[in-house]
Amino acid sequence: MGFFTKDLKTMDDLLLHGLQDIYYSEQQIIKALPKMIEKATNRDLVAGLKNHLEETNKQIERLEKAFEKLGKGPSGTQCPAIDGLIKEANETAGEIEDKTVLDAAIVANAQAVEHYEICRYGTLIAWAEELGHDDIVRFLTTKLNEEKAANTKLNTVALRKGVNKKASTAA
Repeated sequence: MGFFTKDLKTMDDLLLHGLQDIYYSEQQIIKALPKMIEKATNRDLVAGLKNHLEETNKQIERLEKAFEKLGKGPSGTQCPAIDGLIKEANETAGEIEDKTVLDAAIVANAQAVEHYEICRYGTLIAWAEELGHDDIVRFLTTKLNEEKAANTKLNTVALRKGVNKKASTAA
């Protein structure tokens, strides 16, 4: 089932598909984060990525509760957007030799993922609200707030913890 296909007929179908999309995305993020952690050298960045990995595992549990509220089993549907963001992050990381520049790239790539999630969760909240799924709105709002906080932490690492400054002075 994809967006703009005959399989999506109702707002309920859109909500379910969106949940499947973000469920798949979160699963892919869990696979990608350890690789980012391994490549990162800035201790604040490493700590932040490790915390977000733990948080993402808890967030998946919340998504599973959202599926349960809809009377559905948790399942994902392939998301070309997250696959593309992760592919780009991997390609970028493979091209950078200087570790300080690599840290800045990891922050940027992680923020691209966070922005995608913020967008997706905002839409899902609007749809769940419209459909009267208050429990799901609560789960998703918590998730959205966590994604926004993760993005803010990445900004802090980049700007206040010196990642961008160190990268800008690399030879």
